[in-house]
Amino acid sequence: MKTTIYFIRHAEPNYQNHDDMARELTIKGIEASHTLIDQFSTISIDHFYSSPYKRAIDTITPLAHNKQRQIKIINDLRERKISDKWVGDFSSIARKQWEDFTFKLPNGESLKEVQERNILALKNILEEAFGKSIVVGTHGTALSTIINYYQTDFSYEAFNQYKHQFPWIVTFEFENMKFKKITI
Repeated sequence: MKTTIYFIRHAEPNYQNHDDMARELTIKGIEASHTLIDQFSTISIDHFYSSPYKRAIDTITPLAHNKQRQIKIINDLRERKISDKWVGDFSSIARKQWEDFTFKLPNGESLKEVQERNILALKNILEEAFGKSIVVGTHGTALSTIINYYQTDFSYEAFNQYKHQFPWIVTFEFENMKFKKITI
């Protein structure tokens, strides 16, 4: 039985808000979230899941309302915690983390840790919604580590290519719980 998961990386966030949990979408991001309704107009969606972060939830909310579905919040789908403080030089930290999946700043998370908790969340979703069509509201780094888990050649360069794509939709297909393919 086929399970399809549409990971939707959030629409454009307001980077002036440094509160990762509460960071909202920009006007452009809000508008982009509504375009998902047209993009998924011919696709039946059975379940919606999201990171607990506002920007991820707000990106898929119009689509969930359109499909008359509730969004289940899963804490382990959250984005990577870089540090306790705002990191201005995101690119150099991101590169270091992609070069060494165990590298992390004090009180932050490594990409390995982010990948492990996101993959565990994904496996739980697959068990809960086996054979269904699913939307997951997510984040760029979290999604990239999931892609990397199944496609190990997905590296910093690929991550960097998509880091400013808002929203970013990546489709995963599973057959009888076994990974089949990713469409980026």
